[in-house]
Amino acid sequence: MKVISTNIGHPTPIVWNGKQTTTGIFKSPVDEPLLLETESVAKDTIADRKVHGGVFKACYLFSADHYPYWKEKYPDLDWNWGMFGENLTVEGLNESKIKIGSIYRLGSALVQVTQPREPCFKLGIRFDSQNILKEFIDYGFPGTYVRILEVGKVSKGDMMELVEESNSPLTTQAFYKLLFSRDKNPEHLKLAVENDALPPGKREHLQKFL
Repeated sequence: MKVISTNIGHPTPIVWNGKQTTTGIFKSPVDEPLLLETESVAKDTIADRKVHGGVFKACYLFSADHYPYWKEKYPDLDWNWGMFGENLTVEGLNESKIKIGSIYRLGSALVQVTQPREPCFKLGIRFDSQNILKEFIDYGFPGTYVRILEVGKVSKGDMMELVEESNSPLTTQAFYKLLFSRDKNPEHLKLAVENDALPPGKREHLQKFL
């Protein structure tokens, strides 16, 4: 897996339900390396820290492999890397194979796969259509957040190399489907609840379905 773009967002004013707020989802490529800190990416904008940033959502990765699919669905947008609000656009990232809890060397940083991205209205604003929320869920390739185990810098061209594979078979994609499915897979529920790479709140919520 290879980093093909490093992206940073600046505060962008938006109006939602008649109220003005800001978002950091409008990200664009930058030439300099990104510093992955414990709870965020240095110099990046996090408008709402209740749902973004923090230990379990310090940095968001999205696969370059999925861009052609979305470009075909939304051909009129001004396309560039960072369209999904990702800090790192990664070639070869496959959510059906990477496992929750696996540890990777990413540039000089050491990161752990935590949880997939759950779309909100701000993604709809970025794509000028709230229809993308359901489409994004149905497509099943949401990218992933990572926890920063060792602070470090990541540059365009750096490789994302597996250091330690999770002992849990739960993939990012399987967990994503679990979150949005009405009939929750009991085996996946158990795997999720027992996986300490996931945020405690997520695990406690899913425990109720067992």
